[in-house]
Amino acid sequence: MNVHPNELKPKTDEARDALALLRDWAAKASDSEIAALDPAIARLLPGQTDYPQLSDEYPADFKAGSNYRSTMPDLQNGPSSLIRGAHARIQHVGISNFRLPISFHSRDGGDRTLEASVTGTVSLEAEKKGINMSRIMRSFYGHSEKRFSFEAIEAALEDYKSDLGSLDARIMMRFSYPVKRESLRSGLVGYQYYDLALEVVEEGGERKRFIHLDYVYSSTCPCSLELSEHARRERGQLATPHSQRSVARISVQEAPVPGQCLWFEDLIDMARRAVPTETQVMVKREDEQAFAELNAANPIFVEDAARLFCEELENDPRIGDFRVAASHQESLHSHDAVSVLTKGETFASHSLDPRFFTTLHKVG
Repeated sequence: MNVHPNELKPKTDEARDALALLRDWAAKASDSEIAALDPAIARLLPGQTDYPQLSDEYPADFKAGSNYRSTMPDLQNGPSSLIRGAHARIQHVGISNFRLPISFHSRDGGDRTLEASVTGTVSLEAEKKGINMSRIMRSFYGHSEKRFSFEAIEAALEDYKSDLGSLDARIMMRFSYPVKRESLRSGLVGYQYYDLALEVVEEGGERKRFIHLDYVYSSTCPCSLELSEHARRERGQLATPHSQRSVARISVQEAPVPGQCLWFEDLIDMARRAVPTETQVMVKREDEQAFAELNAANPIFVEDAARLFCEELENDPRIGDFRVAASHQESLHSHDAVSVLTKGETFASHSLDPRFFTTLHKVG
């Protein structure tokens, strides 16, 4: 005989009698007896509302002891049965842009404290629900008082990789690095700020170190320069070549050389040697004239820029794989001229982030 669920449903009179019996029991039972059966039963008693009465005052003196903390729910570290969506491995999960002051050691032997923006992620295996994100921050803060180096970043990475039980892990730390620069002719001195990032990646048991630099320079179009000179020579017509603020993002993998460190300043110097028309900080009239002459002596297409940076990077044994992405933000056109040059497998890619080149625009 088939029994349908609806045939087992209690009648209304039976439910009413059961409710009356439950209320009678609750009226005579102790609070502990009610809590043991079901705390919701307390709401059946006369004078009780449908919502439990809660304190609306902040308990400033409350201390969360270990016993109390052990009762707190932790959904992110729950069983795989709580996973929503595909049971798939996630390559990167973590936190981005938590900021703190970091002490750096410069090539000249000095120390400086700069605000850094940190991104920390780990891999998440398919059978795990999630991670405790705050552990990444706590692990990093545990090393934040040290004078920072790749070794300090690796120690922080090792800690949170262990804490979270992850196979792969990454840390990237971004900051703006000031370097004093003298003007071309007047002798004035000002600070040039370089956007830099240190990155450590551990994947498949292999650990790699990277430095990323955004280098801002002026690019004078060689074609425009020749056409301007042609107009002067052939027709006595005043003309000016177009030039524009340009940005190269240079990303390099550190190649270990015993006893040799790849300093931030070293990478900056390579960029300045490759393309010497770096934008200026302090400028008087004689400096502005000098900058015009410097640009005329170094006209450059975006293809030239990529290859000149490449040539400089290839000549340094401390640098392994690298990528150069250049953007010349045209004053002639309504669009930019761009190029990407890579060496080695690390940065090789068939696809780019659709908004990759827009991140190369620098606001003055």
